[in-house]
Amino acid sequence: MATRHLYVARHGAADAFGELKDAGRRQANLLGERLAGLPIGAVWHSPLPRAASSAQELARHLPGVPVAAASELIDHVPYVPTAAEMPRSWAGFFDGYDEAEAASGRKLADALVARFGQVPAAGEPDTYEVLVTHAYPIAWLVREALEAPPMQWLSLDSANTGLTVIEYRTGLAPTLVMFNDMSHLPADLRWTGIRADARP
Repeated sequence: MATRHLYVARHGAADAFGELKDAGRRQANLLGERLAGLPIGAVWHSPLPRAASSAQELARHLPGVPVAAASELIDHVPYVPTAAEMPRSWAGFFDGYDEAEAASGRKLADALVARFGQVPAAGEPDTYEVLVTHAYPIAWLVREALEAPPMQWLSLDSANTGLTVIEYRTGLAPTLVMFNDMSHLPADLRWTGIRADARP
């Protein structure tokens, strides 16, 4: 039985221009230290600078592992709920999204799942991949793995370098091993990227 192991993380803390802060670099390095003992075969990242820089930082702890951009990991809205299924509190967030933008986001979401959310073919070796991306693509991958309704991605948020692990096994449903785990971070670096009123 072949297994695809995905280690998915949001980029480190960034400034308003999308560049990593010093705290974000520390977060990415600590995540790299955590992943260093695993047989990682590839690090994929969003093309955006905050994700690319985070991937380079964590990859310092994974010598010889290739690091490359994947367009499917770009920050995007994967699904725009209909008015009937949208929580009232979210209605304003989607103001201005027209049908073309919604269709483009859904197309990107489908491409993300097609590339990274698939079970390996029978007989293939196990794979171990790191994805450095953004909160929305992580939420979509988790929602897809759990076969939750499309709008459920809205209820999933990830802190900077919070680690999510999903396993895909031949013949079985995906397994969500962990979601948004921050145990590699000291207290002062946890929960960045999460709105203050939601932090414990």
